[in-house]
Amino acid sequence: MCDWNLGPMCDPEQIPKAAEADLEGIQVSLGRTPDDIVLRDPSVRARYLELGRQHRITFHSVALGLLNGNPLAEQPRAAVWLIDAIEVAAALGAGNVLMAFFGDGDLRFRGEGGAFVDESQSGFASFRLDEAKVTSVVETLEQVVPRARDAGVILGLENTISAAQNLEIIERVGSEWLQVYYDVGNSTGYGYDVPGELRLLGNDRICEVHLKDWNTRLLGSEEGTVDMAAAAAALNDIGYDKWLVLETSGREDRFLEDTRRNVAWARQTFQTA
Repeated sequence: MCDWNLGPMCDPEQIPKAAEADLEGIQVSLGRTPDDIVLRDPSVRARYLELGRQHRITFHSVALGLLNGNPLAEQPRAAVWLIDAIEVAAALGAGNVLMAFFGDGDLRFRGEGGAFVDESQSGFASFRLDEAKVTSVVETLEQVVPRARDAGVILGLENTISAAQNLEIIERVGSEWLQVYYDVGNSTGYGYDVPGELRLLGNDRICEVHLKDWNTRLLGSEEGTVDMAAAAAALNDIGYDKWLVLETSGREDRFLEDTRRNVAWARQTFQTA
């Protein structure tokens, strides 16, 4: 589960709560704000490791949500945070760093009035990219990927663009240490063909998967808009064998009840597809 869904971000004292909710792992944020990069502190990392061992919780990835408001394409300090995140991931035993490209960090081109330009020729979305931003990101990643490789940490692209466009970025950077951090809820909401994209990417180019639905906090419920069964079938077809990460807290004041339910549902749906 993402730490922002578990409780306060960057707080190792939430680990017992995760174990109580039947979770096996936590995605840990690097920091709360640009002036509060909590996980730089070795004592905080040590506390994570101590409580993780005690409660049998794994730290599978480090999240860089800070990039949403401080784009990697535009701000030099964002590259410093990315290097920080690689170091933190290595210290926690995490295999992945999530690089977020939403909000100010969106890689889509904005046309007149600030609207994104959908150039789709089919029933699924196909947005025009902001080539200047994409090129800036590629150039930064070309410099940082060797550090990730040496640390044994994969960099994951989580964004608003299509799987095919992400593959183009990966090809330009030219490294297997850059992959896609796929979110079935986001990709459904942006109008993409989720099962088709998962099959296009394949197991080797997906580092982790976020599970959520914009329309409900109870995964798989009738109110949901994500075709979870189709996503599970696609992941099964490609032999996906990595983390499934809940990005939902359940209903208000029902965290434990709903998270246990979501965990059980995800295990049943995705491990038996």
